[in-house]
Amino acid sequence: MLNSMAATTRRTTGARKTSAKSATRKNGAAASRGARPAARAAGTARRRNPNASQLVIVESPAKARTIGQFLGREFEVIASMGHVRDLPEGRLGVRPDQDFAPTYVTSKDKGKVIADIKEAGERAERVFLATDPDREGEAIAWHVAESAGLKGDHVRRVVFHSITADAVRESFDHERDIDMELVNAQQARRIEDRLVGFKLSPLIGPLLGPEFDRLYREDASALRDIDIGRLSAGRVQSVALRLVVERDTEIAAFNAVEYWSIEASLKPDNAPAFAARLHSREGDPRGIEPSRGKEPLLPNEDAARAALRDLDGARYSVASVTRNRERERPRPPFTTSTLQQEASSRLGFQATRTMSVAQNLYEGIQLGSEGRVGLITYMRTDSPQVAPVAVAETRRHVVERWGQDYVPKSARSYTTRSKVAQEAHEAIRPTSIARTPESVRGSLTSDQARLYELIWNRMVASQMSDAEYDRTTVNVDASAEGRPGYVFRASGRVQRFAGFRVLYGDAQADPDATPEEGAEEEAQPRQALPDLAERQALACEALTPNRHETKPPPRYTEATLVRKLEEEGIGRPSTYAATVGTIVDRKYVERQRRTLLSTQLGRMVCGQLRAHFPDIMDVKYTSRMENQLDEVANGKQAWTAYLHEFYDPFSKSLDDTWDRVRAEGASSATEAPYGPCSRCGKPMVMKVGRNGPFLGCSGYPECRNTRNLDEPEDAGDEAEAPIDVTCEKCGKPMAVRNGRYGKFLSCTGYPKCKNSRNLDAPAASDAGEEEAPIDATCEKCGKPMALKVGRRGKFLGCTGFPQCKNTRDLAGPNEDAPDAVTAPCPKCDGALRQRRSRRGPFWGCSNYPTCRFTLSTRPLAEPCPECDGLLRADGEDGARCTNCVWRGPIASLAGAAAGV
Repeated sequence: MLNSMAATTRRTTGARKTSAKSATRKNGAAASRGARPAARAAGTARRRNPNASQLVIVESPAKARTIGQFLGREFEVIASMGHVRDLPEGRLGVRPDQDFAPTYVTSKDKGKVIADIKEAGERAERVFLATDPDREGEAIAWHVAESAGLKGDHVRRVVFHSITADAVRESFDHERDIDMELVNAQQARRIEDRLVGFKLSPLIGPLLGPEFDRLYREDASALRDIDIGRLSAGRVQSVALRLVVERDTEIAAFNAVEYWSIEASLKPDNAPAFAARLHSREGDPRGIEPSRGKEPLLPNEDAARAALRDLDGARYSVASVTRNRERERPRPPFTTSTLQQEASSRLGFQATRTMSVAQNLYEGIQLGSEGRVGLITYMRTDSPQVAPVAVAETRRHVVERWGQDYVPKSARSYTTRSKVAQEAHEAIRPTSIARTPESVRGSLTSDQARLYELIWNRMVASQMSDAEYDRTTVNVDASAEGRPGYVFRASGRVQRFAGFRVLYGDAQADPDATPEEGAEEEAQPRQALPDLAERQALACEALTPNRHETKPPPRYTEATLVRKLEEEGIGRPSTYAATVGTIVDRKYVERQRRTLLSTQLGRMVCGQLRAHFPDIMDVKYTSRMENQLDEVANGKQAWTAYLHEFYDPFSKSLDDTWDRVRAEGASSATEAPYGPCSRCGKPMVMKVGRNGPFLGCSGYPECRNTRNLDEPEDAGDEAEAPIDVTCEKCGKPMAVRNGRYGKFLSCTGYPKCKNSRNLDAPAASDAGEEEAPIDATCEKCGKPMALKVGRRGKFLGCTGFPQCKNTRDLAGPNEDAPDAVTAPCPKCDGALRQRRSRRGPFWGCSNYPTCRFTLSTRPLAEPCPECDGLLRADGEDGARCTNCVWRGPIASLAGAAAGV
């Protein structure tokens, strides 16, 4: 099919090909010689073939390598490395007054990628945009085409829901144009999130100012316990924060209710004893457990002892026996959200970890002689549907392995709970059931093997027979003459046919089968009851009273929060992991073991947003907006109309809130509890910035004076007072100022002169030692290195600055230094060198920024004994591999290298 398609293409586009060839010849042999190194330096992954007539553009290098194996020599495959352009950083990039016209800019590191794509597109007869099969992938395809100037009928869109040879070839039978409705839905979401983030985030600091002011006045030390992350708000992240905060508030306000139960050990003749629990009392409608505010039957110990007295000497007999056959259906194959939930519950994976491993399995794994192949279908989907061919293959496998009884008579089909499934069209499943977890485990990392086994088991189990159980319920009468009668109840469940449970384990390990949040655990453990008949007498061997308390609803875990977001229709499969990660990174929520706990900062932010922007924080409002985005994707609503519907009232709320904040700031400034501004005399007020609370002048923006909370009121005068030091750049006096790293010297000619240095650093003109070349050479340009002083102390810098900005620690690349370069970069042909950051030393690639590989601990010279990968220090005497799961003592490496 592909060959015939290529032949047809050559006939219809011959004229354009001739002009493309002539344009290519102008570049000469030098262009072809330099293309491969340039592509590698820019981070592209490319199946280079100058004679190819077809160009395929995918997103990732791994996918490019996999797909390149399936296509013939007439195809060239290039990876765009994700998005090639986006809204600009640091500014809004959207014009609401012009129908939300966006300004897209090319990403900093994608210029060479676009040039490569453009060059290859000019040579190719046909261009296939094969980015991911969702809204984000559709938008990436559009951005690539727009950036590289790929226009015309020869530019087509294809999608791969799985990356196997058959699926890739079949996708070319369904080529189409770019779906601009999906692109517009993605644009609307991106622009809406940008508007909320850029417009709302700057308000959080001013909104928190009064709360921090109150805390500081009550107890100044209270602010030290608040860990300020980067303050921000978002349309989805803020609602997710609200869910966590409300759950924590509910738990804090929960009042436990005491109640008691009585368990009886009852024994029939010629049969083992079984446990039964007190269920009710004659003439009393109350139950054992409290419900809907009603007092339980045994609310305290006195009531339990009174019941025991009534049961003293009672006779026990079977009142009724009920037997039922229960069937348990398997769950559908995974969607994105259920995969994240199950991986969290069963494997302990965070959502970001799950999606990263799933991405690797989707893009392709090298499987020995089979080559590189994608093991699972696309991992961002909200549809549980499965292709008929995959269902048939799964049923055949079940019959071959377990027998005919383990498949239902007809194939199972599943439908989505969502009204409109807008992402990929299939559930997450193995691309081939024949690739069992055991057969591919040797080619996978530990995480990949565990996640693939989970996906494979779920898919196979979804087409297996129901598990069958016999459930028996027995009511036992207990009464003594002259006393009220009581009823005990026992329940038992026995598995009669394992069905899908022979593969997929116990239901209690399945998060989809857990009881409702906050529900009490099952009254009794599962037990096998003996054969009993009505009116059969029983002997009571023991009565045991037990004290209980009602439990609050459990805290959210990452899995249950994702489930809640899905149930409420908030966000989409591709956003769940990022949403949870954002509220954790912002310090609004912290992880405690596997639960999510709101911080004081998170509760304060949530409270202010709920008070001033109730619509944005309303769960139902956010859900309705997701449904409107679905309508945009279906072409039922224009994306600009959708944005107007959202932004017009939101903009008014912003203006009103800013007016209230300024008015409150002006009124609080009249109290002047923190003294006057050292520059203009106006009162200083509490403010909150990205690094925490500080004091700022109430005359802002005319006066921008600030000071730390622990500085005296006259600190501003001291900070601006010139000292006996002269700026070596402009000759003006230097002054002592305070920054995030403490006091430093700064020129009083700021902002015209921005010269600054540490208090103990000599001036450049007087340093001598600082700028004097030393016995070290720059490994990038060959010029001498010089001793310099920065905010984190002395370091070596190239004398060729600013043309060469190479720096290194004083230890430098000396081979004898303990932290010297000891290993090549595993990602490129560079070398790992020690570098500095505000968090301390780290090791980075010498080809930065082309290669961004880093290590937080020292690399080792010895290779991994398992896979020959790069080793890194792990503690004082340990080592661990960066490529596989090997971990061991450093002392063992010498023996491993010698073959011991």
